[in-house]
Amino acid sequence: MTRPAVILGGGGHAKVVVDLLRAHGHPILGFVTPEGPVCPVAGMGVPYLGRDDDLAGLDVDSVVLALGFGSVRPGEARRSVFERFKAAGFTFATLCHPAAVIAGDVQLGEGCQIMAGAVVQTGCRIADNVIVNTRVALDHDCLIGAHVHIATGAAISGGVRIESGAHIGAGAVVIQGVRVGAGGLVAAGAVVIGNVPDHCAVAGVPARPMAVGRLGEGSGA
Repeated sequence: MTRPAVILGGGGHAKVVVDLLRAHGHPILGFVTPEGPVCPVAGMGVPYLGRDDDLAGLDVDSVVLALGFGSVRPGEARRSVFERFKAAGFTFATLCHPAAVIAGDVQLGEGCQIMAGAVVQTGCRIADNVIVNTRVALDHDCLIGAHVHIATGAAISGGVRIESGAHIGAGAVVIQGVRVGAGGLVAAGAVVIGNVPDHCAVAGVPARPMAVGRLGEGSGA
């Protein structure tokens, strides 16, 4: 029997996760969030279960978790929440929308979310807690590190390596064979034609480093 899901977060991304779960007929126990019960996801008829700490009383083998927040830049929010609940013994659901196209040999890590309209081609390996968002095109033999967010409409060519914690902005293009370093940021609409160093932000066409200093803390969204 499928274990019911608890969603961590209650904002816009959580609404998409609710729809993703419902598309699979996956039961939803409710959601938790520090913001309280008045959240966008509550309008979808999902019960509010309290704050994160209220999950301490749940049997970790009776539910699965789904992260209900994304990111707008690299940062530690999604990574830290994922690792905290994993350390407590919880399991995260790996979710693929029925309207996504995923090659049969693709490897998906725990807690990955592949959204509607995404295409993930043969040979791709995707680590834990990755978001491949709406209409992303991920071509053959890409390696995607843990906690990466590839935002809506990005196009990633074959053989690209995106290291842990990086963020690829909406509509960005990354050409074949490029490496985006750990914690790197590719701004929305950028066209990346060369490697991006760790913790570097790039923007523009072609993409060039942004004068924003070393990237560290990011905000969830």
